[in-house]
Amino acid sequence: MPQRFYPAVLERGEGGAVALWFPDFPGAVAAGRTQEEAMQRASETLEEAMETVAEQSGGALPPPSDVADIQLPKGCDFIAFVAVGATPPNPSERVNIYLPKNLIERVDREAAERGMSRSSFFGMAVSHVLMTTSATPRDEPSWLVRHALTSSRKLRRQER
Repeated sequence: MPQRFYPAVLERGEGGAVALWFPDFPGAVAAGRTQEEAMQRASETLEEAMETVAEQSGGALPPPSDVADIQLPKGCDFIAFVAVGATPPNPSERVNIYLPKNLIERVDREAAERGMSRSSFFGMAVSHVLMTTSATPRDEPSWLVRHALTSSRKLRRQER
């Protein structure tokens, strides 16, 4: 799925901190001690905001605002407008599969130990296999990639 770009406001905060916020996603703020830190966090912040809005609206995301229409709040120590890109959430699709009962029971136990649903566990497991065995990983959502990589590291530590 191609990235979508949204305008963000880069501003100075107290004590030299830098914040970046998205007019189209109220409450979505990336901050850091430096401009570089704030910019590094911006895409992930936008992606999380997109996921939240998509869940609440049934998948619809707001169109990006025109920079000329953005109203800066009083007291904003404006630095610049920037465009930040993020991959929109990929809608889920229901599938029916047939697996041996003992495998499903094992999946359910493992998912429960990780605090996940069966569907989330299958998604993580399939993404992990595709990421680690495919010559060209594709469009796995970043939250799933992070979760799969974190789980993989934990399992390797437990095996030692």
